[in-house]
Amino acid sequence: MLRVQGDSLKLIKPSFQCNKKSIAPTVFSLYSSGLGIPRSYIPKRYKTNANLAIKPLEGIRVLELGQANYCRSFLWINSRILWSGLIISTIEVIKIEPPKLGDPLRKWRALDSDGQSAWFRSMARNKKSVCIDLRSEEGRSLVKQLAMKSDVLIENFKPGTMEKWGLGPEDIYSDNPNLIYTRISGYGQTGPYSKKPGFASVCEGMGGFRFINGHPGQPPVRPNLSLGDSLAGMHAVLGTLLALIARNKLKGQPRTGQVVDVAIYESMFNMMESIVPEYDRFQQIRQPSGTTLTGIVPTNTYPCREGKHVIIGGNGDSIYVRLMNAIGRSDLTGEKYKTNVERVKEQEVIDSAIADWTSKHTADEVIEILEKVSVPAGKIYDAKDIVEDEHINARGMIEEVTIGTHDEGRGWNLKIPGMSPVLETTPGSTKWPGPDLGAHTNQVLTDLLELSEEQLNEYKEAGVTG
Repeated sequence: MLRVQGDSLKLIKPSFQCNKKSIAPTVFSLYSSGLGIPRSYIPKRYKTNANLAIKPLEGIRVLELGQANYCRSFLWINSRILWSGLIISTIEVIKIEPPKLGDPLRKWRALDSDGQSAWFRSMARNKKSVCIDLRSEEGRSLVKQLAMKSDVLIENFKPGTMEKWGLGPEDIYSDNPNLIYTRISGYGQTGPYSKKPGFASVCEGMGGFRFINGHPGQPPVRPNLSLGDSLAGMHAVLGTLLALIARNKLKGQPRTGQVVDVAIYESMFNMMESIVPEYDRFQQIRQPSGTTLTGIVPTNTYPCREGKHVIIGGNGDSIYVRLMNAIGRSDLTGEKYKTNVERVKEQEVIDSAIADWTSKHTADEVIEILEKVSVPAGKIYDAKDIVEDEHINARGMIEEVTIGTHDEGRGWNLKIPGMSPVLETTPGSTKWPGPDLGAHTNQVLTDLLELSEEQLNEYKEAGVTG
């Protein structure tokens, strides 16, 4: 398990017994500079050729405007999923928040004793918190000056808001033609729906996801997390990286920057596989299928003896034969079940046979038996299972950060997701958890805009900054 304390990262032995080769046996400090780390102390997942002094996007500055978790993409960039966790550790992300209030994400779900959510501490890792009031003319002027010194601006306001504030793309490009201007909205910047308010929940419906998710004959089901926001963030990261690559290829042109237009509904729609061509060609409208996957057999969730469930993916032709032999139902092999096309016709018979077998065994027994014959099977994890799993910890996917210090009445540890995907040569790192509100205001405004202490005090007293 990785632990972040201040500006350093420590690898802590997990409490459970684990293959000693899978986790570096010694506690080490990974300083934010990325220098001076004995290779033998680098976690197994980072390989021995990891070069922590090299940061793929070093020198890139991102100015993040907006609220809630639409813009969490750039926190993933360096912290993990929600993007890949490798970018934020290699770029500078300046998050603009309203004074006194901050991002609403700070107050969502479970709050710690300091009034901040664990969600924000995880999702805003490695970001700098700068409090500026965008409703004031002086605040907008400061933000525009910061945009002049940035490589990327990402925002998620209702289309037209940034233009109304004098912060739209054309307002910025006259002074910074190299800026990548990434915009996340419900329906995109163009089209008849562009001005509509667009929350992810609504856009998940328009993108087709809510219709196919659920059980036949019952109301559509929402997963207990915001897929639309997360997928929009991933699309924003992909588009921004492509635009940065294009910027290098456009050198010499009057404007090398461009707008990246991300619509939440389109991010969901891109996940909808073949529903459009199947409708167009065969007039088929895919229906909700509960715990199964339409047209793929067998792949389902099956009950076990102790009230648990397992997921079994036996839909490959050879895998299916091994599965049936393992559960003692070789009678369900042969020509009638040889290919997926035939198995789809017999789905009820096949699923009933598998469920009858799994219900007589514990989940661990089912998995052990099927793993011996190379049939994919696994438990359904909750948060406790994830945090305690040997493999997940061995991969470094559980980090532990320290919030504040004991001297100020805090100093508690918080487990957060690690970074993914894993780059063997240039891995990312968590430098600090989501910061306190306005923790970097003075530093950023001094370093980038060269404001004096007197100016900083005047802005703060006027409520422009915080």
